[in-house]
This record gives sequence, structure tokens and C-alpha cells, in this order.
Amino acid sequence: MNIAKNEALKLLYGMKRIRAVEEEIANRYTESEMRCPTHLSIGQEAVATVLGHLLNKDDLAVSTHRAHAHYLGKGGDLNAMISEIYGKETGCSKGRGGSMHLIDTSVGFMGSTAIVGGTIPIGTGLALGIKYRKKKQISCIFLGDGAIEEGAFYESANFAALHKLPVLFICENNLYSVYSPLSKRQPIGRKIYELSNAIGIKSDHGDGNDVIQINNILKNAIGEIRSGNGPRFIEFSTYRWREHCGPNYDNEIGYRTQKEFLEWQMKDPINIFQDLLEEKKYLNSKDLINMNQNIESEILLAFNFAKNSNFPDKHSFGDFTYCD
Repeated sequence: MNIAKNEALKLLYGMKRIRAVEEEIANRYTESEMRCPTHLSIGQEAVATVLGHLLNKDDLAVSTHRAHAHYLGKGGDLNAMISEIYGKETGCSKGRGGSMHLIDTSVGFMGSTAIVGGTIPIGTGLALGIKYRKKKQISCIFLGDGAIEEGAFYESANFAALHKLPVLFICENNLYSVYSPLSKRQPIGRKIYELSNAIGIKSDHGDGNDVIQINNILKNAIGEIRSGNGPRFIEFSTYRWREHCGPNYDNEIGYRTQKEFLEWQMKDPINIFQDLLEEKKYLNSKDLINMNQNIESEILLAFNFAKNSNFPDKHSFGDFTYCD
């Protein structure tokens, strides 16, 4: 394993923290105090955690409706995220955006949106700005397999290739767009990562549940971009455990099978990586207890902070809202 012990422990902590945050959201969602839709990424924690660890603080990132893991992986403030989901003034979007509209510019997380593919042109524009200012930053764009079907992807990818922009496209292919499998949306046999090659962007692909593989692929891609070798596109195969939108499991409604779900659950990136660290003697039971307790304490504080925060004043509802 080519990841040092202290770095490996940080990655495990980051994945477990994201998982625990989202499970707590799911547990509390039925209290009906979180009034916005929420898209959980339980099962998909590895890519966000590894990429956030490899990026610099001033590197930029944009995301999708399923943004919690990306926001937290990049270092976004947990208190502000939970407050936003509760619609509170202390939220990262002042309680006006909800789960799908997260932002923390202090760590370079430049926003997420409910519109499929909506942040792809934004992330590409951020990369253009980086190039014009001659900065050493890179721009990272998280997208799902469904966004590949949007025109915004092709226009942005073409522009990025033409101008050799410092942008990293990260496609987390979890096989479904809401309830529609890839077979209903794209030709059989198509490999998403090969599409970018045709546009002129070098690509790679890997197992989105394998932390070591993710680290190697992303480290190489980031190095190439920082060296001025233009954009890169990476496709990672992964799987969301819970329903498209909401806190529940939905394997009984027919669009996917319990068998498929259980097969992917056996590939849990957290359990696999934790087992590896225990095998390498990087982690013992006491370390694990301390890690879980620290995460639990932080999450409890964040939810208490959110629930004790004020809602926006009714006279300020129009603040921070813009339209053309």
C-alpha cells in the first residue's frame, strides 16, 4: 500500500465521518424538521474523501444535487451544512438553498445545484479564470452518469479541451438516474470514460470503492493537470445504497433488485479499507473506538447547533436571491 499510515487513517476518518453524518440525517429526517429534499451518498464516500484529501485548500470544486460528501470531503463546514438542511440563518446558504445548494468558498467549494449538469459549465468557467490569472489551482467538477446525457457536458468538455483548461471532470457512475438504469438511457456497451477521449480529453476509469486505486488514479490526473497538460476525465463505478431522494431504502419498488444491492453492499468502501488498515496494523480496536466517538461527538454538536439556530427573519426572505 502506497499510502502512509497517518494519511490512511485520515482517509478512513473522512469516509466514516461522511457516512455517519448522512446516516444521522436519514435517522432524523422523519422528524419533519428538515423540510428540503435530500440526496444521500451513502455507499459513495470514497471518491469524495480521497479527492478532497489530494486537493489543496485553494483548489476549486463544484457539485451536483448529491453534494454532501463532496462538500465535506473538500472541507466544508459541517455546522453550516446541517443548519442549511434545517433552513436556518446559520446555514451555508443562509437557510435559503437547502441540501442541494451547498457552498463554502473558504475551502474552495464553490457550490452545488439541483439542475443536472448545471455546475459543469460553472466549473469549466472557474478553470478558465484560473488559467487567465495564471494560478496553480485546478477546478474539479463532480457529475453523475446522468449528466453525461446533457448538452452542457459536451459543450463544456469541448471548451476545456480547446483551451487546455486545468479542470478535472469526476464522473461517479452509480448506474441509475433516479429510477432509470444506464440500459434505458445509453447504448449497450458504451463506456462513459471513452466519450471524453473522442472530445480530446484524456480519461481513465476505476473502482469507486477501492481507496488505493482511487488515490493512484486521482494523484496521477491531478499531477498531469498541474503540469499544464490540460483537462482530465475520470469515471468511477460506484453505487448509492438509499433511494434517489430521501432517507429510505427502495429496493422493493422494482427498478433494481435486492440481490444487486447486497452485492454492492459487500463492496462497502469503508469496511474494505478498514479491514486493510487493521491487517496492516495501522489501526486497532481502541483507535477505532476513539475515531467513532470523535465523529459522533462532532455530529451531535452540529445538529444541536442547527436546531438551536434561528430561522431567517421573514422580512429578509428576498435577501441573497437574484434573478435576471
